[in-house]
Amino acid sequence: MKVLSSSLIIKPFALFLLLFLFIFGFKPFKDSVDAEITLIEETDSYLSETRRLFDGSYLVAVRTPMPSVKADMVRWWFLNFLNTTEHYKWWHPNDHVWMDWENKMPGEIIGASHLVHEYIGGELSKLRIQFVNPSEFFGYNPNNEDTFVICARAGLIDREINIAKMCHVVKNNENGSEMRSRFWLGHVSTRKDNHIVPSLAGFLGNMAISRIIALGKKDAEDLKLHAEEEMEFLARLLPSLFYKENNS
Repeated sequence: MKVLSSSLIIKPFALFLLLFLFIFGFKPFKDSVDAEITLIEETDSYLSETRRLFDGSYLVAVRTPMPSVKADMVRWWFLNFLNTTEHYKWWHPNDHVWMDWENKMPGEIIGASHLVHEYIGGELSKLRIQFVNPSEFFGYNPNNEDTFVICARAGLIDREINIAKMCHVVKNNENGSEMRSRFWLGHVSTRKDNHIVPSLAGFLGNMAISRIIALGKKDAEDLKLHAEEEMEFLARLLPSLFYKENNS
C-alpha cells in the first residue's frame, strides 16, 4: 500500500513538472532577453552565433566590423536617409525587395514601423519592425555620441502579431566602429495600435514547447546569414554615401 501511495503521489507530480517545463522552460524566472550583453566592453567576447535558449526561444547574434564607419553614420542611415525601396535594395541587393514606413518622422525612429519584404533563407518574409525606446530592453537609453542603439519588436505585416525582439548596437572604435546585433526569436505578442495587449496567442506562442516546435536551427542560421550579409553591405556602402550626401 505504501508503494502504491508513493506512486500515486509521484506520477501527478512528475506530470505537473513536465507540463511546467513545457510551458515555462528550464529557468522560468530568468529573462532570456539579455540586451545588456550587446554593450560589453571586451570586443572579442561578443561572438556571432545561434543558440537555443532555456525558454525554447532562439538567439541569433551577429558581430560586424565596420571600418571607416562611425556610429553617427549608422544613426543617419536609419533616422534620416533610408526612405525608399531603392535605398533598401542598396542595403542588400539580393534579398531586399520592398519597404515603406509607418509613423516615421525625419530624424526620429522610436515609434516608427519599418514595413519590409525580404528574402531570408530563400523564403519571402513580409515583416513589420516596430522600433521602441531602447530603455525597454536595457532599463535606460544607452545612446550617446559614440554609441548608436536601436531596438524593435518584429512581427508580421498581415497579422497583428509580433514574433521576435531585436537590437543593433554600434560602438565607435579606433578603426571605425563595430555593430553587435542580437535577435531573440520566439517572443510572441499580439499588438493593437502599436501597443502590446494580452492574448491567448501570446500565451500559447511563448510556451517553451511551442517555441521548440515552431523554431529550428535552420531558421536561426538563415537569419544569421542574412544579417551578416546586409550589415557587411551597409559597412561597405556607408562611408562614401554619407560623405556624398552630407558634403554636396
